[in-house]
Amino acid sequence: MADPRAFVSFDFDHNEAEKNLFVGQSKNSKTPFSIQDWSAKSAMPQSKWEAIVKDKINKCNMLIVLVGKTMASATGVAKEIKMAKDQDVPVFGVYVGGANSSSNLPEGLQRNRTISWDWDKIASAVDQMMTEGKNKP
Repeated sequence: MADPRAFVSFDFDHNEAEKNLFVGQSKNSKTPFSIQDWSAKSAMPQSKWEAIVKDKINKCNMLIVLVGKTMASATGVAKEIKMAKDQDVPVFGVYVGGANSSSNLPEGLQRNRTISWDWDKIASAVDQMMTEGKNKP
């Protein structure tokens, strides 16, 4: 696939700045994917949010979780990971905002699938995601 689509999941209350930097840098990197910025622009009822996000995740090839220091409180992130897994969308994480391998991970995200913010590593993870789940050749 020429331009895999990635849904970015992040803690809206604590990591929006990192999400904006990640999206901006991805446009200037050699990373072979495009990010669909489908963040909710306003508050909406939970059931409506879930239906919209589930549909958006299903249209993507992977879900990238930006893992900040306060992920344990980010219930929406855990829901997005579950939605991705339920739809066979591969998931990986990227540490942001000073988070590292000793930081809490959101429910459903594996430590061995969470990497540092390094565009070469991210490109390798994207390539791997394109061989997994619904992306299997």
